[in-house]
Amino acid sequence: MTTMESLIGLVNRIQRACTMLGDYGGGSDGALPTLWEALPSVAVVGGQSSGKSSVLESVVGRDFLPRGSGIVTRRPLVLQLHKTEEGKPEYAEFLHLPKRIFTDFSLVRKEIQDETDRLTGKTKQISPVPIHLSIYSPFVVNLTLIDLPGLTKVAVEGQPDNIVQDIENMVRSYVEKPNCIILAITPANQDIATSDAIKLAREVDPTGERTFGVLTKLDLMDKGTHALDVLEGKAYKLQHPWVGIVNRSQADINKNVDMIIARRKEKEYFANSLDYSHLASKMGSEYLAKLLSKHLESVIRARIPSITSLINKTIDELESEMDNLGRPIAVDAGAQLYTILELCRAFDKIFKEHLDGGRPGGDRIYGVFDHQLPVALRKLPFDRHLSLQNVKKVVSEADGYQPHLIAPEQGYRRLIESSLNYFRGPAEASVDAVHFVLKDLVRKSIGETQELKRFPSLQAELAAACYQALERFREDSRKTAIRLVDMEASYLTVDFFRKLPQDIEKTGNPSTITADRYSEGHFRRIASNVSSYIVMVSEMLKNTLPKATVHCQVREAKRSLLNHFYTQIGRKEGKQLSQLLDEDPALMERRVQCAKRLELYKNARDEIEAVSWAR
Repeated sequence: MTTMESLIGLVNRIQRACTMLGDYGGGSDGALPTLWEALPSVAVVGGQSSGKSSVLESVVGRDFLPRGSGIVTRRPLVLQLHKTEEGKPEYAEFLHLPKRIFTDFSLVRKEIQDETDRLTGKTKQISPVPIHLSIYSPFVVNLTLIDLPGLTKVAVEGQPDNIVQDIENMVRSYVEKPNCIILAITPANQDIATSDAIKLAREVDPTGERTFGVLTKLDLMDKGTHALDVLEGKAYKLQHPWVGIVNRSQADINKNVDMIIARRKEKEYFANSLDYSHLASKMGSEYLAKLLSKHLESVIRARIPSITSLINKTIDELESEMDNLGRPIAVDAGAQLYTILELCRAFDKIFKEHLDGGRPGGDRIYGVFDHQLPVALRKLPFDRHLSLQNVKKVVSEADGYQPHLIAPEQGYRRLIESSLNYFRGPAEASVDAVHFVLKDLVRKSIGETQELKRFPSLQAELAAACYQALERFREDSRKTAIRLVDMEASYLTVDFFRKLPQDIEKTGNPSTITADRYSEGHFRRIASNVSSYIVMVSEMLKNTLPKATVHCQVREAKRSLLNHFYTQIGRKEGKQLSQLLDEDPALMERRVQCAKRLELYKNARDEIEAVSWAR
């Protein structure tokens, strides 16, 4: 195989691989994308009944396309020709029937018709969704040809009024791409000035660099006329030479005349023609196939740098996508356990970053201590509790039948102890507020752990384990916070009481104090003293409650959030581990397709580089 055949065959293989992976269109409009756009192909353009199908069959050497009057080609046909070794059998494959091989080409024709009808129905409607057909034969050259619906000027019965524009738009979507070679088919018995194919080609390729003119039905021209002005480039000049084709007659088609015989008849026609014999070596379907193949090779060589650049860029994007999707999971239990532990460590790292300030969120815990707790303490109803009426009531009830002699110690104790009970609410509220912040940070951290996104089951299990651990930490923290409050009520600060007798010593007149014992001023003084004591305790708790909460909840969350989960995971069997690593089927399929595309592009890069260096 020559270098040219190797290069074109390589492009053919890449294009076929792209189609098999669905990497051939940007959507239902059938437009060819990315690598397809970078790899040259040949689009066959012509009016209805211009002989497009006959030209394709002549190039292939097989009778395989549907025939009939009016619009026959109603969906684009992407035809890839693969040259095989001498003696190898000829066969065809459709992309939509990957496991079926066709050796009978009449069945290929029927399948094209059936697959067209599947989308368009048995009508004259069209569809932009292409049919992909590969033909393997030792009698073809490596080529990718795209047969497009024939251009028309009027809609016939059964077709919508806009079908004329729809067909032109579809054809234009292919031929306007800079890497598309245009094979403009025009029948010789039609004025070249009215050729639909040439008109469209001139619009999308005004310089003619991408256009090859093909003149069909030369044998059907009126006697005494010829098409030399066109074939010699005098009537309409293109940068590439015009090629004349003589297709099989309808009688030959009806008799199923072999394509090999038809090619021989075509050669004889040009060789024996008085008008065209001097051009015979540059006429015919075999010459056209070789001409296209040679031009395709030169275009491919010129595009190699840009193709390689595109492939390298796509490889980088696919590898990045594979990193995001994650690599396939091992099947043995040990590797699965290791994977789960690694995922948990990745989550734990992000969770700690939230707490330590590397990521936002941990500052909300400080907000609980700096704002919520002080506000809650200030809102406690001490004004009502230490009102003159309540103080008098509490002190009197504490004295019982025996009024206090100097200072109402029991009354003080009851007022202080009942006041300290109010601190339980803010203490528990602080614990709960920190708990909800930690739960929210767990939720966020799981969402931010990219590696976990593949495994919804593991996410749910991990979240449940974290929430259970946080509940335990909250309960410990709540008990500690309440214990701090109870400690204040269990043992009052002695210095506070020692101040009270000093008032008597300073006055020096006990009778005055006794007389004032049940006065309004006396109870106000008690309320003031208790209030001072409560303020002192409040300031202490404002400092100690955050320490207890951080110690019992935040510190433990950082140290042992997943300890219990690790113990549970270590006891699981292989089947249970597999269930935790049960990925979303859509994501698994996406990874498989991404891996296949990555392999395709890497192989394409290596083969293109190998062939280009062999020049």
